[in-house]
Amino acid sequence: MSKKIIIQDCFHPGVWRHKLALVLMLLFFLNKIQAQSKTDSLLQEVKIHSRHKISNDTRLNDFSPGQKIKSIDSATLQQYQMQNMANLLTQQVPVFVKSYGFNSLATLNFRGSSSAQSAVLWNGVPVQNAALGIADVSELPVAFMNKVNIVYGGSAALWGSGNVGGALLLENDAPVFDTSKRKLSMNGATGSFGQYSGGLNGMISGQRWFFSGNIFAQTAQNNFPFTSESGIKTNMPNSKLGSDAILLKGAHKLDDRNIISLTGWYQQYKREIPPVLLETYSVKNQIDGSLRLLADWKNQSGSNKWYAKSSFIRDRISYTDSSILLHTENVVYQYFQEVGWKKELGGLGRILLFVPLQISWLPQQGNVNTKQQDKLAIASAWDVKRFNERLDIALNARAERIINHSDSQVQKTVFLPGANVYGSLFHWLQIRANIQYTYRTPSLNELYYFPGGNINLKPERGWSEDAGYTIKLKTGGFTFYHDASLFSRDIHDWIIWLGGAIWTPHNIAEVHSRGMETENSITYTVGDWKFHVGINTAYVLATTTSSYIFNDGSIGKQIPYAPRYNGQANLGFSYRLFSFNYNHTYTSYRFLTTDESENLPPYQTGNVQIMFSKMIKRHQLRFTGQCNNIWNESYQVVSYRPMPGINWLFGINAEIISAKSIKP
Repeated sequence: MSKKIIIQDCFHPGVWRHKLALVLMLLFFLNKIQAQSKTDSLLQEVKIHSRHKISNDTRLNDFSPGQKIKSIDSATLQQYQMQNMANLLTQQVPVFVKSYGFNSLATLNFRGSSSAQSAVLWNGVPVQNAALGIADVSELPVAFMNKVNIVYGGSAALWGSGNVGGALLLENDAPVFDTSKRKLSMNGATGSFGQYSGGLNGMISGQRWFFSGNIFAQTAQNNFPFTSESGIKTNMPNSKLGSDAILLKGAHKLDDRNIISLTGWYQQYKREIPPVLLETYSVKNQIDGSLRLLADWKNQSGSNKWYAKSSFIRDRISYTDSSILLHTENVVYQYFQEVGWKKELGGLGRILLFVPLQISWLPQQGNVNTKQQDKLAIASAWDVKRFNERLDIALNARAERIINHSDSQVQKTVFLPGANVYGSLFHWLQIRANIQYTYRTPSLNELYYFPGGNINLKPERGWSEDAGYTIKLKTGGFTFYHDASLFSRDIHDWIIWLGGAIWTPHNIAEVHSRGMETENSITYTVGDWKFHVGINTAYVLATTTSSYIFNDGSIGKQIPYAPRYNGQANLGFSYRLFSFNYNHTYTSYRFLTTDESENLPPYQTGNVQIMFSKMIKRHQLRFTGQCNNIWNESYQVVSYRPMPGINWLFGINAEIISAKSIKP
């Protein structure tokens, strides 16, 4: 496809016809707001509700007002501190986590997207494996993250091409220099199937310097009981897990305007890979190692804010299957750099300009040339608020140059526009809408993996739209919260892996994903007691609408491993420093083939979480307990890979030193 065709595809008249309804809705909304602004008495009755700061990244705080964003609160992060991100998202967020087993790969699937269409960023840096194009969220420890936000829907202009379905944004706290602070905490946990984990977290701060460190290690036998295909009950063999990770951060405040920081994150996972139900045994194992380095500079000068960051990532996967004398080593590198400038324009709003550069390379064995992919972009965003911040409009755009280095160099230029709007009609009712053009170039493995790569793959591209509203009411001790979103996404040249002995990626012509998500909760507070009940739901219809294959049986059928229904329910209470929650998850059937001829049955799990804190002088003890799958459900998320029955995890965290205000 030529550069001209790619750019003009964004503005083709036929593309815009099905956007007309959304545009008309926005125009009606703007007229309604403008008419209401003429009545001073009405404005006096409306409370101002603007989105509070939920991130260290200005793109999320200031230039995404109309996007659906789910923030995980600190109490939930504490509850899941000794677990990985896959467990947290499975139980608390309406997003499908495709898990290949208790200690195996787990990937995100937003709104019927593929794993490669879901972005994962750490402090603004993409951390997907540069060769695979995916991130294993089971390898992301919750203990290392201070902020977790989920952005639904595409936002390629802000977060880069490849962000098709949504993004998981992970962040560490920004350094604090205003007062001297010291903190040291230790934690440990034990659980079913030989699970043991421990960690150490420390921080020290002065007027000019900041240091923090986090160490985490775990081991598990994972020998949970299951029933084989022949009906024999046995324990899962060859399933041990061992991992260790360390994250260190240092920062220096050069003056009142400039801060520089360095962060290093290393982790290693050693996994035995258990047999699938069709195998009699397995001696396979895999070692995943990642090194992530990040240098960051921030400058604040009046209405101008400058920033720059540089990151280097090395991912290594070592796979061994001694039964067939197979051993492979895959090492891939990524360099990421971004320079940005934000300017407050007074009554004209604010503007953001930034230039990201991402270089990924995959060394090849023998005399084969190194495979490399470069992405250089120029991006901008503009946000303006009107009518006492009751209306917030953001426009964004990115021009990205993509170069695939191989025997024949391939270059593409794509333009990625987007817009979103947020409005507060009343103090209890807010609405939002978002429209984005999105694009994903094939990953290095999809293009060059041997055997199986397909150098003739076309990039995925298409439009994504969503709109929703939020209602929040308070009366007496009751708080009622309801949020609903409708979304639609058309992706051309969707990439899917197909095959038998050798799997190869192919383009299927077009996939249309649409559906609805809701979040609902009621809380009641009386004295020191707080009761809550909540239900999150997701309905996703992701079907193939056209195909390059004649008489293809996939037309009108749900794409593989995209559940139509998914949801969670939470019921519990808290009393002073004690909290209890019962969580119930449901995932509907998943089709295994493109023609819906095979499927996995629905499953549901019940999970209980408790947490209790105790203050001893200035020190804090926090106890957490979790019992998962309490109804002992027998289920599979991925075909022929059984999941464990009832299991538990108990942890303790001791903050042994904490000084909130010590003068240097």
